[in-house]
Amino acid sequence: MSAGRFSPETTRLDDAARAGWLYYVAGNTQDEIARKLGVSRQSAQRLVAMAASEGLIKVRVDHPIARCMDLAGAMSDRYGLSICEVVPSDPDAPDLLTGIAIAAAAELEKTLKAPEQRIISLGTGRALKATVEQLPRMSCPQHVVVSRLGNMMQDGSATPYNATIRLAERISAPHYPYPLPVLARDAAELQAMRNQEAVRNTIRLCQQADLSLVGAGQMDRSAPLYVDGFVSAAEMDQLTAAGAVGEITSWVYDRKGHVIDCPFNARVASAPLPRAAEKPVIMVATGEAKVPAIRAALIGKLVNGLVTSEATAERLLSA
Repeated sequence: MSAGRFSPETTRLDDAARAGWLYYVAGNTQDEIARKLGVSRQSAQRLVAMAASEGLIKVRVDHPIARCMDLAGAMSDRYGLSICEVVPSDPDAPDLLTGIAIAAAAELEKTLKAPEQRIISLGTGRALKATVEQLPRMSCPQHVVVSRLGNMMQDGSATPYNATIRLAERISAPHYPYPLPVLARDAAELQAMRNQEAVRNTIRLCQQADLSLVGAGQMDRSAPLYVDGFVSAAEMDQLTAAGAVGEITSWVYDRKGHVIDCPFNARVASAPLPRAAEKPVIMVATGEAKVPAIRAALIGKLVNGLVTSEATAERLLSA
């Protein structure tokens, strides 16, 4: 795959294709297009005009994004999503993160452009790290960035995939790391840690978040929880035997998207999962291995937004 396919230089053409699809296929007004793309009405007009001048508009939108937007519409209808972005897949690298990272960064940027304070909460993981790296540098001191979970093991070592500090540095905003390890030793220790004022304040910020971005973890020997050393092979086997198919910020859930009542979840120190129906909670995830975890999260309404790839969307719609 060429590096240019998802490069920033293609973003304007992609936006024009989206605007053209929304105008000519979906029948949106230019005001509606401006709102959905997070641009001014004048910019929406220019994008629609560009779609025609660049030859993207014929009988259909002649651009890979048209198929993706059809998939996004089908996903929104099936799973009741308020936000869904599907990006083209490279047949030779269907699980590549670059495309979804750019699309997720665009969604994040819409919130960051608000002049009023916004609270952005983040999970951890490779997809979120890639998303932050695609975000342009901005000055947003009015906003607050907060982590939904810690990234420390019991021995104090950390994973390299915490996106909170990276985002805060990129937008020059204050940030609140989650001051606990991923897992407590037992429920009693967890309760004692959650009584700390700093922890209570961080959880409160997570509950008030205007936008939350999370990843999805599968439940097998390729799972981030296992690969990154947070659970042993025996513990992973116990979780899968209990019906676990996925995890969000270490909270393990079953195929119906129900958080499982189990000893592992009794030790999870992460902020409670947000109520997705109230404010945007967007999952950024792709890959065949993650399909059961993504589908379960959508079924259980653990999230109300999704940024994923064309190949993953097709798998989610195939069942």
